[in-house]
Amino acid sequence: MKRLAACLLIAGVLGCRDSENESGPNALVQVKTAVATIAPFAEIISAIGTVSARSGHIASLSPPAPARIAVVYVSRGQKVSAGTALVAFEQAPFVAAAQSAEAALVAAERNYERARRLADAGIVPRKDADQAATELAQARAAAALARRSAQLATLRAPISGVVTKLNAPLGASVDATQPIVEVADLGALDIIFNVSPSDAARIAPGASVTLSAGESAKGEPLGVGRIIDVGGTVDSATRSVAVRALAPPTARPLRIGETIFGQIATAVHARAIVIPGAALVPEGDGFKVFVVTSGNIARERKVTVGRRTEANAEILSGLAAGERVVTEGAYGLEDSVKVVQVR
Repeated sequence: MKRLAACLLIAGVLGCRDSENESGPNALVQVKTAVATIAPFAEIISAIGTVSARSGHIASLSPPAPARIAVVYVSRGQKVSAGTALVAFEQAPFVAAAQSAEAALVAAERNYERARRLADAGIVPRKDADQAATELAQARAAAALARRSAQLATLRAPISGVVTKLNAPLGASVDATQPIVEVADLGALDIIFNVSPSDAARIAPGASVTLSAGESAKGEPLGVGRIIDVGGTVDSATRSVAVRALAPPTARPLRIGETIFGQIATAVHARAIVIPGAALVPEGDGFKVFVVTSGNIARERKVTVGRRTEANAEILSGLAAGERVVTEGAYGLEDSVKVVQVR
């Protein structure tokens, strides 16, 4: 028993010494590093946008006259071809109106012919014939309008696209002031980004924008598009400026209402000092990095950061090209600690 107790005591002492060696002042901290390089660095404005139909490529349809909805052939989000029936109204009122207008036209034509013959014969004043001519023109216009209304008693898609809006409850009464169905051309879609007025001032038409699906740069890559318009007004509700972008032709088909993340390039610094963003350690209102010097000693260094992207940061001062900085393991690291670099 005495020998067993002595062995346990010796093992405990050795264990404590090993623990001290692993965590003591001479312990090595494992880190990953990267070299600060000189490279072109683009100033980027990140924004979240929404796919929308281009102005002038949207068809908004209303009934030709007060009517009641009889049939709805489509649903919201459905793709349609030009000429596809969308919504039908009760036909009887339109048919009756067209027949009445045709009868009035026939009567006006007969009245005009009679008045013209009598005026030519000097039996009635010429003004009677002129009045009959005016009434005939009005009857022709009314008949043409009635025929057109009868045709529009069934609304058809004027363009190929997708149904983006549909407000057509069966049996509902509607009038010509109520748009009830909208079709947008899928071949003419833009991405609308909302940015602050200060950011909008830095964006110019023609600037490139890197697109990703979703709300971050980690989404599905959609290629590089270009800015085609920067709004000249500030939205009163959001206090933002609308920036319109055109997606690249090689991008997959976009869907109206889809969320897109964009990184808009506003300028390029040809020779910037660039490091991975992971090397930055927040300190107060600024940042610091840990520079690995000779002997693998990590030295704390304050830096001035310029522009940043999802992956990299531009360093304006405090760091020189070729210096090696800690990218993983920097948080919790102390100045003058010896480190070991791992792959």
